[in-house]
Amino acid sequence: MKRIRSILKSILYPLYERRLFKKLNLAESPKHVGVILDGNRRWAKNNLASSRSGHEAGARKIAEMLIWCEEVNVDVVTLWLLSTENLNREKNELNALCEVIAETVEALSKQGKWNLVLMGSVDLLPTWLVDRLNKSIDSNKGKKKLTVNLAIGYGGRQEISDAVKAMLEQHLSSGDSLKDVVDRLDIEEISKYLYTAGQPDPDLVIRTSGEQRLSGFLLWQSAHSEFYFCEAFWPDFRKLDFLRALRSYAARHRRFGS
Repeated sequence: MKRIRSILKSILYPLYERRLFKKLNLAESPKHVGVILDGNRRWAKNNLASSRSGHEAGARKIAEMLIWCEEVNVDVVTLWLLSTENLNREKNELNALCEVIAETVEALSKQGKWNLVLMGSVDLLPTWLVDRLNKSIDSNKGKKKLTVNLAIGYGGRQEISDAVKAMLEQHLSSGDSLKDVVDRLDIEEISKYLYTAGQPDPDLVIRTSGEQRLSGFLLWQSAHSEFYFCEAFWPDFRKLDFLRALRSYAARHRRFGS
């Protein structure tokens, strides 16, 4: 019976995917999609595998996701690969996770398809990891259709703190007085110093694994984003799930706070 169900799924899911895709109006696709890649460790536990195996399974899903985004004309994707809280994990587990992240970014860079951008508090990351990430990103320079923000060592509160510090340093080094800085302080000015400066805010934020919270992801930028929470762990996230997220997004009337 299980084998029969598996065969039916393998036949019906592609048909359903094509049907969903045809119904989408690509002109209304989100231009910026943020993704919280959650559930790798729980996936590993359910599959009686190591935590590293879970992270590796999740890493293999990333290139698929980027291809799906290209197919629906998304311009920017932000992937949360490592939070500032993750940096407090047990040393061996953290080192294994960082190694998987380094290998993943190197593999994405070698494909040469996407404009990779590193965002996060890199000063909190291991030096060897920063070196490998920068090398991969530097070798990937060039104008490409899809921009991929790699949020590594990222925290929403940390980003806002870093933005305010960078803004103060810039103005004070230019000879502005503190009063001048305070007078110019507004939403638009702070936005210039965010990790995503110059990019559109995310239209849609997807989180896998069934958790229904943002945990600080794109805390500033997601003020008017639409959210989609998927039950599947990240390694099990399918194109069908992605298309469902787009369908849900298309069905909403965005009010932008009004």
